[in-house]
Amino acid sequence: MNASSGDIENIVILGSGCAGLTAAIYTARADLRPVVIGGHEPGGQLSLTTLVENFPGFPEGILGPELIDRMQKQAERFGARFIEGSATRVDLGQRPFTIEMHDRRLRARALLVAAGASARMLGLEAERKLIGHGVSTCATCDGAFFRNREIAIVGGGDSAMEEATFLTKFASRVTIVHRRNEFRATKIMLDRARENPKIRFLTPYVVEDILDTGKGVVEALRLRQVETGSTETIAVDGVFLGIGHDPNTKIFQGILDMDEEGYLRTSDRTHASVEGVFVAGDVSDRVYKQAITAAGSGCMAALDAEKFLQEHSQAQTQPQTKAQTQARARD
Repeated sequence: MNASSGDIENIVILGSGCAGLTAAIYTARADLRPVVIGGHEPGGQLSLTTLVENFPGFPEGILGPELIDRMQKQAERFGARFIEGSATRVDLGQRPFTIEMHDRRLRARALLVAAGASARMLGLEAERKLIGHGVSTCATCDGAFFRNREIAIVGGGDSAMEEATFLTKFASRVTIVHRRNEFRATKIMLDRARENPKIRFLTPYVVEDILDTGKGVVEALRLRQVETGSTETIAVDGVFLGIGHDPNTKIFQGILDMDEEGYLRTSDRTHASVEGVFVAGDVSDRVYKQAITAAGSGCMAALDAEKFLQEHSQAQTQPQTKAQTQARARD
Protein backbone atom coordinates (compact mmCIF):
# COMPACT_ATOMS: atom_id res chain seq x y z
CA MET A 1 0.00 0.00 0.00
CA ASN A 2 1.02 3.60 -0.43
CA ALA A 3 0.66 5.95 2.51
CA SER A 4 1.92 9.51 2.66
CA SER A 5 2.74 11.42 5.81
CA GLY A 6 -0.35 13.56 5.15
CA ASP A 7 -2.79 10.67 5.47
CA ILE A 8 -4.50 10.08 8.81
CA GLU A 9 -5.55 6.47 9.26
CA ASN A 10 -8.42 5.43 11.49
CA ILE A 11 -6.38 2.68 13.12
CA VAL A 12 -2.94 1.13 12.76
CA ILE A 13 -2.38 -2.42 14.02
CA LEU A 14 1.10 -3.50 15.04
CA GLY A 15 1.55 -7.23 14.51
CA SER A 16 0.27 -9.87 12.09
CA GLY A 17 -0.20 -12.92 14.30
CA CYS A 18 -3.55 -14.27 15.44
CA ALA A 19 -4.30 -11.23 17.60
CA GLY A 20 -3.41 -8.65 14.97
CA LEU A 21 -5.15 -10.47 12.12
CA THR A 22 -8.35 -11.00 14.11
CA ALA A 23 -8.33 -7.32 15.01
CA ALA A 24 -7.80 -6.52 11.33
CA ILE A 25 -10.79 -8.64 10.33
CA TYR A 26 -13.08 -6.95 12.85
CA THR A 27 -11.93 -3.37 12.20
CA ALA A 28 -12.04 -3.93 8.44
CA ARG A 29 -15.62 -5.23 8.66
CA ALA A 30 -16.44 -2.08 10.63
CA ASP A 31 -15.25 -0.10 7.56
CA LEU A 32 -12.28 1.39 9.44
CA ARG A 33 -9.79 0.36 6.71
CA PRO A 34 -7.06 -0.69 9.15
CA VAL A 35 -3.38 -0.63 8.30
CA VAL A 36 -1.47 -3.67 9.60
CA ILE A 37 2.29 -3.46 10.11
CA GLY A 38 3.59 -7.04 9.87
CA GLY A 39 6.40 -6.80 12.42
CA HIS A 40 9.78 -8.52 12.57
CA GLU A 41 8.07 -11.93 12.89
CA PRO A 42 5.28 -11.77 10.28
CA GLY A 43 2.54 -14.19 11.25
CA GLY A 44 3.78 -14.45 14.83
CA GLN A 45 4.57 -17.73 16.54
CA LEU A 46 2.24 -19.72 14.26
CA SER A 47 4.48 -18.97 11.31
CA LEU A 48 7.17 -21.05 13.07
CA THR A 49 4.98 -24.11 13.69
CA THR A 50 3.86 -26.97 11.51
CA LEU A 51 0.54 -28.67 12.27
CA VAL A 52 -1.91 -26.81 14.55
CA GLU A 53 -4.46 -29.18 16.05
CA ASN A 54 -6.04 -27.05 18.78
CA PHE A 55 -7.52 -24.17 16.77
CA PRO A 56 -11.32 -24.62 16.57
CA GLY A 57 -12.82 -25.43 13.21
CA PHE A 58 -10.07 -27.64 11.81
CA PRO A 59 -10.76 -31.22 12.93
CA GLU A 60 -7.84 -32.57 10.89
CA GLY A 61 -5.52 -29.76 11.96
CA ILE A 62 -4.04 -27.01 9.82
CA LEU A 63 -0.49 -25.87 9.13
CA GLY A 64 0.40 -22.75 11.09
CA PRO A 65 1.51 -20.69 8.07
CA GLU A 66 -1.64 -21.71 6.19
CA LEU A 67 -3.87 -20.58 9.04
CA ILE A 68 -2.09 -17.21 9.12
CA ASP A 69 -2.40 -16.87 5.34
CA ARG A 70 -6.14 -17.58 5.46
CA MET A 71 -6.67 -15.03 8.22
CA GLN A 72 -4.76 -12.36 6.28
CA LYS A 73 -6.76 -13.01 3.12
CA GLN A 74 -9.96 -12.76 5.15
CA ALA A 75 -8.87 -9.38 6.52
CA GLU A 76 -7.84 -8.17 3.05
CA ARG A 77 -11.23 -9.20 1.67
CA PHE A 78 -12.86 -6.62 3.95
CA GLY A 79 -10.37 -3.86 3.18
CA ALA A 80 -7.44 -4.27 5.57
CA ARG A 81 -4.12 -3.07 4.18
CA PHE A 82 -0.76 -4.63 5.01
CA ILE A 83 2.74 -3.17 5.22
CA GLU A 84 5.91 -5.24 5.55
CA GLY A 85 8.41 -4.15 8.18
CA SER A 86 8.37 -2.99 11.78
CA ALA A 87 7.59 0.18 13.67
CA THR A 88 10.79 1.82 14.91
CA ARG A 89 9.34 4.68 16.95
CA VAL A 90 5.97 5.96 18.14
CA ASP A 91 4.78 9.33 19.38
CA LEU A 92 1.68 8.91 21.52
CA GLY A 93 1.82 12.36 23.09
CA GLN A 94 -1.13 13.60 21.06
CA ARG A 95 -3.71 12.31 18.63
CA PRO A 96 -3.41 11.53 15.82
CA PHE A 97 -0.56 9.29 16.93
CA THR A 98 2.62 9.01 14.87
CA ILE A 99 4.10 5.63 13.98
CA GLU A 100 7.48 5.66 12.29
CA MET A 101 9.03 2.91 10.17
CA HIS A 102 12.35 2.83 8.35
CA ASP A 103 10.81 4.04 5.11
CA ARG A 104 7.63 5.88 6.07
CA ARG A 105 5.62 7.62 8.75
CA LEU A 106 1.98 6.93 9.55
CA ARG A 107 -0.52 8.89 11.57
CA ALA A 108 -3.52 7.26 13.20
CA ARG A 109 -6.50 8.15 15.34
CA ALA A 110 -6.10 4.87 17.25
CA LEU A 111 -3.35 2.31 17.71
CA LEU A 112 -3.76 -1.40 18.41
CA VAL A 113 -0.65 -3.16 19.72
CA ALA A 114 -0.57 -6.87 18.90
CA ALA A 115 3.18 -7.22 18.47
CA GLY A 116 3.35 -10.50 20.38
CA ALA A 117 6.12 -12.00 22.45
CA SER A 118 9.13 -13.80 21.02
CA ALA A 119 10.29 -17.04 22.59
CA ARG A 120 13.83 -16.86 23.91
CA MET A 121 16.15 -19.05 21.92
CA LEU A 122 19.49 -20.67 22.66
CA GLY A 123 21.19 -18.92 19.78
CA LEU A 124 22.05 -22.10 17.90
CA GLU A 125 21.84 -22.32 14.14
CA ALA A 126 20.29 -25.77 14.47
CA GLU A 127 17.29 -24.58 16.46
CA ARG A 128 16.33 -22.13 13.75
CA LYS A 129 16.57 -24.84 11.12
CA LEU A 130 14.64 -27.39 13.17
CA ILE A 131 11.94 -25.18 14.66
CA GLY A 132 8.67 -26.96 13.92
CA HIS A 133 10.58 -30.14 13.10
CA GLY A 134 11.32 -31.35 16.60
CA VAL A 135 12.23 -28.03 18.20
CA SER A 136 9.30 -26.27 19.86
CA THR A 137 8.62 -23.31 22.12
CA CYS A 138 5.12 -24.44 23.14
CA ALA A 139 4.41 -27.67 25.01
CA THR A 140 0.65 -27.15 24.89
CA CYS A 141 0.79 -26.73 21.12
CA ASP A 142 3.13 -29.57 20.22
CA GLY A 143 3.26 -32.04 23.10
CA ALA A 144 0.80 -34.46 21.51
CA PHE A 145 3.17 -35.02 18.58
CA PHE A 146 5.62 -36.79 20.91
CA ARG A 147 3.57 -39.66 22.27
CA ASN A 148 5.76 -42.42 23.69
CA ARG A 149 8.94 -40.61 22.69
CA GLU A 150 11.88 -39.24 24.63
CA ILE A 151 12.12 -35.48 24.72
CA ALA A 152 14.08 -32.78 26.51
CA ILE A 153 13.15 -29.38 27.85
CA VAL A 154 15.68 -26.62 28.46
CA GLY A 155 15.14 -24.26 31.38
CA GLY A 156 15.04 -23.94 35.14
CA GLY A 157 12.06 -21.72 35.94
CA ASP A 158 8.40 -22.33 36.70
CA SER A 159 7.47 -22.43 33.02
CA ALA A 160 10.03 -25.16 32.34
CA MET A 161 8.81 -27.25 35.30
CA GLU A 162 5.18 -26.79 34.33
CA GLU A 163 5.79 -27.72 30.71
CA ALA A 164 7.93 -30.71 31.68
CA THR A 165 5.14 -32.02 33.89
CA PHE A 166 2.60 -31.44 31.13
CA LEU A 167 4.75 -33.24 28.57
CA THR A 168 4.82 -36.42 30.67
CA LYS A 169 1.22 -36.96 29.56
CA PHE A 170 2.63 -37.87 26.16
CA ALA A 171 6.36 -38.60 26.32
CA SER A 172 7.96 -41.80 27.58
CA ARG A 173 10.56 -39.67 29.36
CA VAL A 174 11.28 -35.97 29.77
CA THR A 175 14.80 -34.74 30.51
CA ILE A 176 15.15 -31.28 32.04
CA VAL A 177 18.45 -29.68 31.00
CA HIS A 178 19.55 -26.72 33.11
CA ARG A 179 22.81 -24.80 33.22
CA ARG A 180 22.94 -24.58 37.02
CA ASN A 181 22.37 -26.93 39.93
CA GLU A 182 20.02 -24.35 41.46
CA PHE A 183 16.64 -23.51 39.97
CA ARG A 184 14.62 -20.32 39.66
CA ALA A 185 11.42 -22.36 39.86
CA THR A 186 9.33 -22.14 43.00
CA LYS A 187 9.64 -25.02 45.45
CA ILE A 188 6.18 -26.41 44.76
CA MET A 189 6.76 -26.53 40.99
CA LEU A 190 10.23 -28.02 41.39
CA ASP A 191 9.03 -30.65 43.87
CA ARG A 192 6.20 -31.62 41.55
CA ALA A 193 8.66 -32.22 38.71
CA ARG A 194 11.09 -34.14 40.92
CA GLU A 195 8.34 -36.42 42.15
CA ASN A 196 7.28 -37.35 38.61
CA PRO A 197 8.85 -40.70 37.66
CA LYS A 198 8.94 -39.74 33.99
CA ILE A 199 11.16 -36.70 34.59
CA ARG A 200 14.91 -36.76 35.03
CA PHE A 201 17.28 -33.82 35.60
CA LEU A 202 20.62 -33.11 33.94
CA THR A 203 22.53 -30.29 35.71
CA PRO A 204 24.66 -28.31 35.27
CA TYR A 205 24.59 -28.76 31.50
CA VAL A 206 24.20 -26.47 28.51
CA VAL A 207 23.08 -27.43 25.02
CA GLU A 208 25.95 -27.12 22.54
CA ASP A 209 24.10 -28.41 19.49
CA ILE A 210 20.89 -30.05 18.30
CA LEU A 211 21.28 -33.00 15.96
CA ASP A 212 20.57 -33.65 13.12
CA THR A 213 19.97 -30.71 10.78
CA GLY A 214 21.15 -32.83 7.85
CA LYS A 215 18.17 -35.14 8.30
CA GLY A 216 15.75 -32.31 9.08
CA VAL A 217 14.58 -33.82 12.37
CA VAL A 218 15.74 -33.83 15.98
CA GLU A 219 17.63 -36.99 16.90
CA ALA A 220 19.90 -35.95 19.78
CA LEU A 221 21.33 -33.17 21.92
CA ARG A 222 25.02 -32.56 22.40
CA LEU A 223 25.51 -31.29 25.95
CA ARG A 224 28.45 -29.78 27.81
CA GLN A 225 28.92 -30.24 31.53
CA VAL A 226 29.48 -26.73 32.87
CA GLU A 227 31.84 -27.65 35.72
CA THR A 228 34.06 -30.22 33.97
CA GLY A 229 33.74 -29.17 30.33
CA SER A 230 33.08 -32.75 29.25
CA THR A 231 30.52 -33.39 26.52
CA GLU A 232 27.98 -36.10 25.97
CA THR A 233 25.18 -36.81 23.54
CA ILE A 234 21.69 -37.90 24.56
CA ALA A 235 19.14 -39.31 22.14
CA VAL A 236 15.84 -37.40 22.03
CA ASP A 237 13.06 -37.03 19.48
CA GLY A 238 12.26 -33.46 20.40
CA VAL A 239 13.45 -30.48 22.41
CA PHE A 240 11.28 -27.81 24.01
CA LEU A 241 12.62 -24.40 24.96
CA GLY A 242 11.31 -23.33 28.36
CA ILE A 243 13.50 -20.29 28.93
CA GLY A 244 10.79 -17.67 28.68
CA HIS A 245 9.47 -15.07 26.28
CA ASP A 246 10.29 -11.44 25.58
CA PRO A 247 7.32 -9.21 24.74
CA ASN A 248 7.98 -7.03 21.71
CA THR A 249 7.49 -3.74 23.53
CA LYS A 250 10.87 -1.99 23.41
CA ILE A 251 9.57 0.97 21.42
CA PHE A 252 6.97 1.61 24.14
CA GLN A 253 9.39 1.83 27.07
CA GLY A 254 8.72 5.03 28.98
CA ILE A 255 5.57 5.60 26.91
CA LEU A 256 3.10 2.87 27.91
CA ASP A 257 2.71 1.29 31.35
CA MET A 258 4.32 -2.16 31.49
CA ASP A 259 5.46 -4.64 34.13
CA GLU A 260 9.03 -5.47 35.06
CA GLU A 261 9.33 -7.97 32.20
CA GLY A 262 7.95 -5.62 29.56
CA TYR A 263 4.39 -6.96 29.25
CA LEU A 264 1.92 -4.14 28.64
CA ARG A 265 -0.55 -3.44 31.43
CA THR A 266 -4.18 -2.88 30.53
CA SER A 267 -7.36 -1.60 32.13
CA ASP A 268 -10.95 -2.31 31.12
CA ARG A 269 -9.76 -5.43 29.31
CA THR A 270 -7.79 -4.01 26.37
CA HIS A 271 -7.07 -0.33 27.09
CA ALA A 272 -3.41 0.68 27.41
CA SER A 273 -2.28 3.51 29.68
CA VAL A 274 -2.63 6.06 26.85
CA GLU A 275 -6.16 6.82 25.65
CA GLY A 276 -6.72 5.53 22.15
CA VAL A 277 -4.16 2.73 22.42
CA PHE A 278 -5.42 -0.85 22.66
CA VAL A 279 -3.60 -4.08 23.42
CA ALA A 280 -4.15 -7.67 22.27
CA GLY A 281 -2.41 -11.02 22.37
CA ASP A 282 0.88 -12.17 23.85
CA VAL A 283 2.20 -8.65 24.22
CA SER A 284 0.19 -8.53 27.45
CA ASP A 285 -0.51 -12.23 28.08
CA ARG A 286 1.93 -13.76 30.56
CA VAL A 287 -0.14 -16.91 31.11
CA TYR A 288 -1.96 -18.55 28.20
CA LYS A 289 -0.03 -17.69 25.02
CA GLN A 290 -2.36 -19.66 22.75
CA ALA A 291 -3.48 -18.87 19.23
CA ILE A 292 -7.14 -18.94 20.23
CA THR A 293 -6.71 -16.66 23.26
CA ALA A 294 -4.71 -14.23 21.12
CA ALA A 295 -7.48 -14.25 18.52
CA GLY A 296 -10.11 -13.64 21.20
CA SER A 297 -8.24 -10.69 22.64
CA GLY A 298 -7.78 -9.31 19.12
CA CYS A 299 -11.54 -9.35 18.73
CA MET A 300 -12.05 -7.55 22.05
CA ALA A 301 -9.42 -4.91 21.30
CA ALA A 302 -10.94 -4.26 17.88
CA LEU A 303 -14.42 -3.80 19.31
CA ASP A 304 -13.09 -1.46 22.00
CA ALA A 305 -11.16 0.53 19.39
CA GLU A 306 -14.23 0.77 17.15
CA LYS A 307 -16.28 2.10 20.05
CA PHE A 308 -13.56 4.61 20.93
CA LEU A 309 -13.34 5.92 17.37
CA GLN A 310 -17.10 6.14 17.08
CA GLU A 311 -17.43 8.12 20.31
CA HIS A 312 -14.64 10.53 19.38
CA SER A 313 -15.98 11.00 15.88
CA GLN A 314 -19.39 11.93 17.32
CA ALA A 315 -17.77 14.31 19.79
CA GLN A 316 -15.88 16.06 16.98
CA THR A 317 -19.00 16.46 14.84
CA GLN A 318 -21.31 17.76 17.58
CA PRO A 319 -22.21 21.48 17.15
CA GLN A 320 -20.33 23.89 19.39
CA THR A 321 -22.24 25.57 22.19
CA LYS A 322 -22.27 29.36 22.34
CA ALA A 323 -19.87 29.32 25.30
CA GLN A 324 -17.47 27.02 23.44
CA THR A 325 -17.58 29.25 20.36
CA GLN A 326 -16.82 32.36 22.46
CA ALA A 327 -13.96 30.53 24.22
CA ARG A 328 -12.44 29.49 20.89
CA ALA A 329 -12.73 33.10 19.67
CA ARG A 330 -10.87 34.39 22.79
CA ASP A 331 -8.08 31.85 22.16
